Amino acid sequence: MLRLSKKTWLALEAVVDIAINARPDPVQSKEITARQGIPQRYLEQVMQQLVHAGILKGVRGPRGGYTLARERRRIPVGDVVRVVGAMEASDEPVAATPSELGERVIAPLWQEVQKELMEKLDAITIEDLCRKAEETGVGNSKSAADFII
Repeated sequence: MLRLSKKTWLALEAVVDIAINARPDPVQSKEITARQGIPQRYLEQVMQQLVHAGILKGVRGPRGGYTLARERRRIPVGDVVRVVGAMEASDEPVAATPSELGERVIAPLWQEVQKELMEKLDAITIEDLCRKAEETGVGNSKSAADFII
């Protein structure tokens, strides 16, 4: 069964959390950890790669944290998936040379499936996920209970 890796899942949660909560101030990683339960060790590693890829922007200082580097409607989910996929690929050991069957039959099949999946993910933006979060009532740290009259 094709499945989303844990790092990819957590990276998407973090980016959507930032997209929802980074106004007016940047979102600190400890806030994301508290809201989403993402382990700090995963988060910092992934966040730095997302900054390097131009998806997030790191803001230094005591009130620093992370904001989106682009408008959320201009960040396809596929971009986040590619960044984490590259991280995971660099962590994997070098694979043995595939057999002729694997090389000529299995590899092309898998490449086609991946291509179709990435096309689908590229058609979905962080804005789309934010709208879905709003519709379902999840993700925003600023609830109605936060307002004082």
